[in-house]
Amino acid sequence: MEPKKDQYNWARQMGLLSTIPFLMAVPPIAGLLIGRYLDKRFNAYPVLTIIFLLLGFAAGVREVALVIKKANAPDGEKRDRGAS
Repeated sequence: MEPKKDQYNWARQMGLLSTIPFLMAVPPIAGLLIGRYLDKRFNAYPVLTIIFLLLGFAAGVREVALVIKKANAPDGEKRDRGAS
C-alpha cells in the first residue's frame, strides 16, 4: 500500500508553522543584546539598541513570511530558501 502524497502534508505544515513563535522572539532578542553591547562599547545609548532591535523585528517578520510561503507551497514546488 503506497501512502498518499498529501497524507503527511498536515504534519509538515504543523512542523513548519510551529517555528513561528521562535522566529518572532529570537531575532529581536538577539538584536537587543547586540545593540546593547555595541551601545556600551561605543557609548551611543540608545541609538544602536533601537536600530538592532528594529533589524531583529524585520528579520523575524521576513522569516515568518518565508515559513508561511513554504508551508503553503504544493509538494511539487521547490522549497528552497531563495526560490520564489
